[in-house]
Amino acid sequence: MVEKPHFALVIAAEDDGFWLVQQHRHPVGRRCWEFPQGTWSHGRSGTPEDLARAELAEETGLRAADLRHLGHLDVTPGLSNQEFDVWLATGLTPGPTAREVTEADMVHAFVPEAELVARIRSGGFTDAPSLAGYALLLLDRGR
Repeated sequence: MVEKPHFALVIAAEDDGFWLVQQHRHPVGRRCWEFPQGTWSHGRSGTPEDLARAELAEETGLRAADLRHLGHLDVTPGLSNQEFDVWLATGLTPGPTAREVTEADMVHAFVPEAELVARIRSGGFTDAPSLAGYALLLLDRGR
């Protein structure tokens, strides 16, 4: 079994789209688009909501007036004990990012929902936790 820390995934939504981040993911050898996500840095801790707010601000600079829990998921229960919470962030205001050294190549961008769906269909958006989070959002919307 692989032991990995709990993480938060944040779907930052406004207008008719979402804020995504892109960074190089060494295990797959390419840059990947995904929803902001991460775990506490060494020595930091707090509630799952605190973590979601911290990751959103760190990776995108955005602050959310409203943060709503969409669900709790296991990543790969047959291999790892890692789990994560999915949050919907709205009422967004911009601010400075505070990325970690390992996120130096990260960029963030607003993507209309229609474009996100097109990326999913074409294989251009493949991060499994992000896809699972988006599925929870669609269920929350009644789709």
